[in-house]
Amino acid sequence: MYEFLNISNYTLFFYYLLSNMVYLLLLVVAIFVNIRHQRLLATTRLEHLKASPFAPPISLLVPAHNEEMMIVDSVGSLLRLDYSELEVIVINDGSTDRTLEKLMDHFQLLRTEALYVPEIQTKPVRAVYMSQNYPQLLVLDKEAGGNKADAVNAGINAASSPYLCILDADAVLEQDALLRMMVPILRDPKNVVAVGGIVRAVNGSRVEGGILREVRLPKRWLEIIQVIEYLRAFLIGREGWAHFNMLLLISGAFGIFRRDLVKAIGGYRSSAIGEDLDLIVRLHRYLREKKQHYHIGFIPDPVCWTEVPSTLKSLAHQRARWQVGMFDVLWKNRDMIFNPRYGRLGLLAIPYHWLFELLAPVIEVVGYTTIFLAALLGVLRWEFFIQFLIFGYAFATLISIGSVLQEEITFRRYNDWRDVARMILFCFFEHFPYRQLHMLWRLQGTWQYLRGDVSWKQLERVGFQGQSEPKQGVTKPTSGS
Repeated sequence: MYEFLNISNYTLFFYYLLSNMVYLLLLVVAIFVNIRHQRLLATTRLEHLKASPFAPPISLLVPAHNEEMMIVDSVGSLLRLDYSELEVIVINDGSTDRTLEKLMDHFQLLRTEALYVPEIQTKPVRAVYMSQNYPQLLVLDKEAGGNKADAVNAGINAASSPYLCILDADAVLEQDALLRMMVPILRDPKNVVAVGGIVRAVNGSRVEGGILREVRLPKRWLEIIQVIEYLRAFLIGREGWAHFNMLLLISGAFGIFRRDLVKAIGGYRSSAIGEDLDLIVRLHRYLREKKQHYHIGFIPDPVCWTEVPSTLKSLAHQRARWQVGMFDVLWKNRDMIFNPRYGRLGLLAIPYHWLFELLAPVIEVVGYTTIFLAALLGVLRWEFFIQFLIFGYAFATLISIGSVLQEEITFRRYNDWRDVARMILFCFFEHFPYRQLHMLWRLQGTWQYLRGDVSWKQLERVGFQGQSEPKQGVTKPTSGS
């Protein structure tokens, strides 16, 4: 028993140490990548790209299910984005509210006999509409597919552009976001096959007519914690992994992909819960097996703003579903683990996500239990036990503070010093007690997957206007970030 506790404690110690050292490495890499990115932007004339008729066309795919509260403003803002060759395709995925009616009334939609070829199988498309006032707007009305993947696949079938941009219907893009996203693609169109942009929490900010007017930090503690969490995940994690071409996830709320490659792998897997993670892993697999040179990148400053859960119940459902989605994707691609055929992806990225992402909640629960028992039985000195907890807490907190400072030094979206001070303050609460809550939610997701519960949960939304009571909002399934 004592020997088991000793082995478990040392294992947990080195597990935490390695996990934090990896994140520290990613932080250092992200800082240098950011500096290089800023220099690149300084030599790029976005206004020339905006006016150029030679900019590669982009099809914006916007799946919408029961979005009557914000669909008109969202589509209107997309039609006003700074990009010369833009096609906006809204997929009404079996909405039971007035989503389609509002689109028809506001944008003067007419039913057409346009040919729709279902190269990727989806639920039937009932009608195709075009706008009398906006020739670049196309609306598909289809039967509900039960998930976002089915709706996006219908949009892929209808798209005519060489590049696809996948967006959530309730997302808000900054005006020049597409121009910035296309910079790495235009510099290396042969090798750059997909690019992800940063997603940030819009909660607390002022949005009018689908346009972000003022960036402010939310008031609720749960939303502030998520602001910090998103900054760390995007500005450190995804930026660092993308530098080594090992990025496994481009958020389903904002990403650009080469259409030919997405169609080559059969579009989104309709049964996938984590459809965004699944698509990128399958792209990696396809291109590695074809032995093609490629890069899947990440850009830290084209911002997509989205609403994050404002209640513990909604957040618990979201994080459990993310865990289910990760388990589903990693298990189906388990043959990639330590497989040299997939290069650094199989040797490093996939094993890391298994050990430090998927299995982390199980390892942490076992570790917390054994280290507490060891201290209780005298196998481990209480002083060392407390020092270990303080070390882990302090190291992780410093990483979060580093992500906030990186945002403030580089991008400065939060201009009020009080907002920045509050974010730094809440960094001290992210790893206790929020991390422990997050661990329990992910354990719940693990248990759901193991017993076969992969059903979609409804997520509460209060809307960009910030209803005072979350229960007054609408509910809808959303993609993982």
